[in-house]
Parts: sequence; structure tokens; C-alpha cells
Amino acid sequence: MFGTLLQRLGVPARGALLLLCYFVMLVTGALGWVGAFAVAGVAAVAGEFILNRWSNPSRVLLDKVGLSRVYRQLARDLSVVLLAVATVSPGIGETIVLLLLPAVVWTVGVFAGAFSRMINRRNPVSALVRNIDLGPIREAPRPPVWTTGLMGSGMAQVNILLLPAVVIAALIGDLVPVFIAGTLTIGAAALVGGFVALTWLRGRGQGTGKSAVLAAVQTWLDAYQPQVALYFAGPAKDVYQANMWLAPTEALDQRGVVLMRSKEAFLEMADTRLPVICVPTSVDFMNLELGSIRASLYAANVGANIHMLREPGMKHVFVGHGDSDKQASVNPYSKVYDEVWVAGLAGRERYARAGVGVLDADIVEIGRPQLAGVHTFGAPATDRPFTVLYAPTWEGWLDDDPYHTSLTAMGERIVKGLLKAQPGVRLIYKPHPLTGARSKETKAVHDRVVARIAAAGGDVAATSLDGPGHRVVTGRVPALFDCFNQTDLLISDVSSVVSDFVQSQRPYVVANPSGLPEDDFRVKFPTARAAYLLSQDCGELEKILSLTRAGDDPLTEARRDLKTYLLGPDDPNAMERFREEITRLCH
Repeated sequence: MFGTLLQRLGVPARGALLLLCYFVMLVTGALGWVGAFAVAGVAAVAGEFILNRWSNPSRVLLDKVGLSRVYRQLARDLSVVLLAVATVSPGIGETIVLLLLPAVVWTVGVFAGAFSRMINRRNPVSALVRNIDLGPIREAPRPPVWTTGLMGSGMAQVNILLLPAVVIAALIGDLVPVFIAGTLTIGAAALVGGFVALTWLRGRGQGTGKSAVLAAVQTWLDAYQPQVALYFAGPAKDVYQANMWLAPTEALDQRGVVLMRSKEAFLEMADTRLPVICVPTSVDFMNLELGSIRASLYAANVGANIHMLREPGMKHVFVGHGDSDKQASVNPYSKVYDEVWVAGLAGRERYARAGVGVLDADIVEIGRPQLAGVHTFGAPATDRPFTVLYAPTWEGWLDDDPYHTSLTAMGERIVKGLLKAQPGVRLIYKPHPLTGARSKETKAVHDRVVARIAAAGGDVAATSLDGPGHRVVTGRVPALFDCFNQTDLLISDVSSVVSDFVQSQRPYVVANPSGLPEDDFRVKFPTARAAYLLSQDCGELEKILSLTRAGDDPLTEARRDLKTYLLGPDDPNAMERFREEITRLCH
């Protein structure tokens, strides 16, 4: 419920509301307004929990502007002192004790954090693994897990006990409740600090400062001898790019491994049976012995790819994360790879037109093995209405690229038209994972679209496509291809979503926000050859819905031809071609 409510507020507004609570605490504390202080204190504590639980971007924004949790906790503790002084009027001695109570907790936290860092240096964690049994690993002692969140500034969380205590003290005119609560907080801090200090003492002389985990990973690699690596060095927000290659890599005859460089991306990666190794530090990664690997697959062009590309004993292959007519699909960076694998002839010709230095001899057409689960010519389900999937791409890096996303210029009109269509249609709205990451305007339009769908009774946090209602899908589940299988008509942009949807051979619409003449648009963007085009005013939408709903679709044959051009022939299928090419590289 809170997640849905927070979606209606912008990221800055959520952070501003939390800061307002602390400001009110300081003012009401100084003025001795007990009731208002109590309300603001409860709101501040609840706000911290809500932001950590449902609005991490707001928390990150506060950190960026210099108003991190450390300063907010200091403001909270200062407000406690201010209220106590304003309402009880303590003497000098009591005031000194009052100041020392939170200060002691902060001091213990600082020293506990320092000891924790020294303990971590004895056992540096240089690698994370999944689906790998590394066996017993001998390490120097570590403090209990429950102390982790109370190191350093985290220790000041226990000072929350001072809030109800000072309210009671203000009401009765006596500081005894504050002193009792302060004693409890100091006791709790001493307990945590004692555990950490004792752990540090127990571990003196143990630990080498080198990662025992990294050594165990190397031992596992030497024994397992992987032949194929799926390498991903991108951030967590881009992990979908690697996720799409997990199933095809699992289906190979050769032993495979996933190599990652970001801890956050590692934690966000989809479930897989493949062994996964994450080594964030470049020096640690480059010291791994990867001599058994014969083929390394790259899902994205990022700078840290160089740490794998330096390996001379393997073939480096760019597989990308979807073929499209975007400029990103012909990145000159692709020249660094031994081979570039594309879906079909369209990908090969795209590189030839771009002239970015990728040799035709280095391009291999393998199809899209991920599309095996996309249903072709599926009949509409009888338990749901005609379903339209609106899946716009993100805004891209350039402000002057009108073809990147339709969402900013015409998304609201598209959604309004679909929600008002007669007879009614079911709308699934699945934006690109990076939507709004760069453009505040696009993020604002996205929020308004979600609000409009919510007002129409849609599920704006859908985790399932079951049922006839509208859906907003922004999480990893349901996946894009699951949405395809529920779709009778796609509306999208110039993106790989269109290329992949052609596998289904169902009708699709490509947005033309700049109003380029249709013939010119289809020449510039070959993926639109069998598409209905939608101009910025969306005047064609009603006619397109009528044609495709009735089954009187004049572009059916064109989609069949385009499917072969974009994705390659059906025989042999894409997975067989993928296996054949991997086998070629591994021998």
C-alpha cells in the first residue's frame, strides 16, 4: 500500500517530507512544544523506515545533497536535548549528562566501526559465488551478523529510545525517564562494541590480509574447467542484459560460468543453474587463471570488459542484448571483439551501413535463442479481452533523438486512447527498466501514465498477468516474453522489443513521434517494414485497433518475410545455431 502511495510523490518530495519532520523536531524541541514534537518524531522514525523499504532513490538523493542518515540522526539527538532543556530546565550538571548520553553512543559506534574495518582487512571478501560449493574456508573470527548494521554511525539508531523518554520527561517535568533510556542505549552500545572488540582481540595474528574466498574460487575453477563464460561488468540496473543469456548458456553442451564485476548486479541477477562468480576488484579479477575458457560472451559494451578482453587464449564474442535499429546496435566499440553475433541478415547489413569498422567476416548470424518460448500465431485467450502491450524504450542519452522513446511525446495519448477504446481492450504497460533514469520529464510522464492506469482499476505493481484487468509491469517478473504471449497487439518504439516480437508474427505498431514520412521511416528503420506507424497525435490508433481486432490484417505476409530478415531462418533453429557456433569456438 505504501509503495503505491509513494509512487504518486516524486523522489525529491519524499526526501523533503522526511527532512521537514526533522526540522519540525528541532523547532518544536527548542520551543518546548511537546505534542508537535511527539508527532514529528513518530513521523521521522516512520519516514526513515518507509524510505528504506519503498523509496531507496529518495535516500540516495539525500545522501548526494549532504543530508545523509548521519546528519539526520544528529538532528534527532539534538532535538531531544533541546526539548529536555526547554521543558525541564535542568541544571548544569544534568545538562552535561544529557549531552553525554547520546555522545557516548556515538563514540562507541565510531570505535566499533574502526575495529570492524580492521577485522575486515584480515578477511577481505574479494569474491561472491552462487551455485558453487567452495568447501570449508578458514578465516579469522568475525563479529556476529546481528552487529553489522550497528557499526559506525549505525550505532546511533539505538538513540531512538530517547524520543519517547524525552516526551515523558517533558510531560512530568523530570529527566529520570531520559536518564533511564540513556543508560539502556549506552548498555546496548557497550554490548555491541564489546562483541566487536573481543572479536578483534581473538583474531590477532590470524588472517593473512588476502582473500581465502578468492583462493577457493581459483581452486574451483581449476577443477571445474569451464569452457564458456558469460561476462557481465555492467551495473545492477542493466543486469537484464545478462539475464536474457542465462537460459541459452545453460542449454549448451559445454561447461559454462557467469563472471560478474558488480556486487549489486550479482544480487539482482535472475535465478540460474549456472555457477556464478562475482569479483568486483579489477586486480583480483585479472589475477584469476581462466585458461580453460575458450569462448567469452559479452552482453554489453562497458569499460570493464577490458579486464576480460586482455585474456589471449579465448575468443571474445559480442552477443549484445537485442538487435534493433538504434544507433547503440552498431557501437564502434564492437571492433574490439573477435566476432560479433547478430540475429539475422538485418544485423549484418546494419553494421555494413554504419561503417564503424566491424568486418563482415567477423559477423555471425545465430538468431535469437531466447525467443524459443514466444508463441507464434497464438489464438487470443477466451478469458480476457483483446490485449495491447505498450512497451516503450527509455529516453536514451541524447536529448535530440526523437526516435528513442515515444513515452515523453505521446505516451499519455497512447494510454488514454487504449483505456477509452470501444469495445474495451486490456492494457499491459511495461516500460524499459531505465525509463526516467536520465530525463525528469520522461519520469514525470511515466508517473502520470501509471496513475491513469491505476484510476482505470489497473494493477500498477503487477507480479502476474492472470485476470482480465490492466497491468503495469515494472519488475523482473512477469518477463517481457511472458507479456508477449498475452499480447494481441504491440505498441513500441525503434528497439529490440520490436525485433523480438516479430517472432510471434502478431501485428505491431511502431511510434513515429517526429512525423517522418512513412516510406522514409521504413527505409531508415527496417524493423518497421511490417509495422503500423503511429504519429504523435495518435490519430491512427482507433483504425489500427479496429483492423487488428477484426483479424483483417493486411501486413500478415509482410511480417512473415520480415521475421526471416530480422531473426534468421527457422531451420536450423536459433538454439541449434548458437550451440554450433559455441562448439566451433571451443574446438
